[in-house]
Amino acid sequence: MYRMKSKIYLFLGMFFFILASPLRAEETLTWQQCVGEAKAAHPDLSSALALLQQAEADKRIAGGARFPRISFAVSSEKSGTTDEGRISTAAHSYSLTAQQLVYDGHKTSNMVASTREAIKGAQYNYNVVSADLRFALRTAFTQLLKAQELVGLAGEIADRRQRNVRLISLRYQGGREHIGSLRQAEADLAQAEFEVSQARRGLVLAQTTLASALGRDSHNPIRVHGGFNASELLTSKPDLALLAKNNPLFQQLDTRSKSARFDLDAAKNAFSPELYFSSSFGRGSVDSLPFNAVDWSAGLTLSVPIYEGGTGQAKVSRAMAVVSQRNADEKSGYLQIFNLLEESWKNFQDARQLVVVKKKFLVAAQERSTIANAQYSNGLVSFNDWVIIENNLVSAKKEFLNAGANLLIAEAQWIQAKGDGIDG
Repeated sequence: MYRMKSKIYLFLGMFFFILASPLRAEETLTWQQCVGEAKAAHPDLSSALALLQQAEADKRIAGGARFPRISFAVSSEKSGTTDEGRISTAAHSYSLTAQQLVYDGHKTSNMVASTREAIKGAQYNYNVVSADLRFALRTAFTQLLKAQELVGLAGEIADRRQRNVRLISLRYQGGREHIGSLRQAEADLAQAEFEVSQARRGLVLAQTTLASALGRDSHNPIRVHGGFNASELLTSKPDLALLAKNNPLFQQLDTRSKSARFDLDAAKNAFSPELYFSSSFGRGSVDSLPFNAVDWSAGLTLSVPIYEGGTGQAKVSRAMAVVSQRNADEKSGYLQIFNLLEESWKNFQDARQLVVVKKKFLVAAQERSTIANAQYSNGLVSFNDWVIIENNLVSAKKEFLNAGANLLIAEAQWIQAKGDGIDG
């Protein structure tokens, strides 16, 4: 009986372990998978899309003035008095009225043109948000990739430091090394063990940052798969002026300038007369249903603004000031974008070249370490010289890893400066 219960408990334990294992397993994502998820779920893109939809609705609202306005009204009223001998009366009426704008000095057309530019601006804003999101996502992806590599590298360094402590401890016990060397090796080991713990905490932080960049509410363990290789193969400097003018941020500023000019024309046209065609038909009766006749009317209505307390001129002055502001913003934005492109291109090329240099340093440090280890074991090199070579190897490995991560981030900054979005 006891054996039967034990088998049942063992079976249940294995069953629940199998069910729980996938929940604890880390999810592995490629860069393309991250891009696809962020495009579908990130709230910043949803917000930018909502702004675009608002701009499209504003255009339909402004263009609604071009279409007829039709209204229908029905009324029924009963009246009387409490005096004896008086009879209450009932009145019924209905009317259908239509009004069509004929001419308003192009005020409506300018307002529609302004909203059309606003739609373009909202689309460019979406592209700007997409470019910013790509940079944030690529940075988070790179930081997690670096954190993963750093955990392994920190563990490798700690193992190396542990072997060094054992080696120097044996040499100290044999009288071939002094206590100061042993204490130095132990301190190096303590530093390496701290960096292992630090790297693990950094890994958790990088996983959380990437989950947020993906637009996730939950922050489960994530791993990423990739390498520290730039995908941007361009090595000759492109036309930065052309890139600046094609940048969606500059194009957004340009559409704002155009929209402001249309708003200025609309403000000036506010002084123009407005001509409407209107017609109506209906019938009213007293104590009579159904109606046995129809009244109708049709005509033109001309409205000419004469004096509005100076508000019209004030609106024109304000619109002119807005045009000046938008033009200045456009010029300032171009200069900033051009400078950002220049800086990003320089940093990208520096990072690309630095990876090659750090690779050479790493190869050299590995060769020197191999030789120095053999020499130190045979007593051909001093502890101080050997430690310097060991520390150089550790630094070379870290610097090569940092150079690879900085290359990906510099590339992401260059792509963002060009205005390429997450679709690119």
